[in-house]
Amino acid sequence: MTYRPTVRGRRLARELRKLREKQGLTLQEVADRLDWSRATVSRLETSQTRPKPGDIADILDLYGVPSPDRDALITLARQAGQRGWWTAYQDVFAGSYVALEDEASHIRTWDPQLVHGLLQTEPYSRAVITAGRLLPAQEDIERRIAARKIRQALLDRTDAPRLQVIFDEAVLHRPIGGEEVMRAQLDALATAARNRPTVTIQVLPYTAAAHAGLDGRFTILSYPDSADPDIAYVEGTMGDVYLESAEEIAKHRDRFDRIEAAALSPEDSAHLIAEAARSSP
Repeated sequence: MTYRPTVRGRRLARELRKLREKQGLTLQEVADRLDWSRATVSRLETSQTRPKPGDIADILDLYGVPSPDRDALITLARQAGQRGWWTAYQDVFAGSYVALEDEASHIRTWDPQLVHGLLQTEPYSRAVITAGRLLPAQEDIERRIAARKIRQALLDRTDAPRLQVIFDEAVLHRPIGGEEVMRAQLDALATAARNRPTVTIQVLPYTAAAHAGLDGRFTILSYPDSADPDIAYVEGTMGDVYLESAEEIAKHRDRFDRIEAAALSPEDSAHLIAEAARSSP
């Protein structure tokens, strides 16, 4: 089963790398002392393999890490190794995004073409998945629909993340799934904006002309623990990119702030969404 690293898994990997570098050891030297392969040590430091508490204990003993730090890192390894709901849908989720989204406390996303997946109605999702994924069978589509519905439960939690969504005005007028499906989707957006205090929806109007979001969609994930840096996620047809460097994160925060400033206010956006729903045939 392919390992999808969680936020805790990434934190553990960073700590292991820092500890090794503090000891002045190379990957090969650690591997030789533990009678492991160099690749095994590297995969643990890059979150490419599920951490085993026993292996982590061996590494910490080698580095001379005392308790309580040792105990805390072994506990982190146990938490990082736990399988989340998404592991039942390994065939649906190709990357780590849902595992990282699941632990976020703040999600900021810009999309010029679609309603965000967390806010999609089932018929809208079905139309998007059918048209965009080119799946071979109906059961493949239905499986993705089921996975998306479970993912959307994130917004129903008592500790639901703050979700800031900005999309282009064109999204309101592209009748994905047909006029009836689109009208229901717009009504659902209006309801979410009105009834979900953790959800903020803004529309970037046509009048914005050239703007900071022209390079395409992206998402910024933030976490409640300051030990976990923000992650910028860029999805593409050739693969997903996860950006974690301070420079890249700052660049994407600035880009989102510029798009937010150019977008309509949440109140004006809600009026525009309601108007688009009423005018839909």
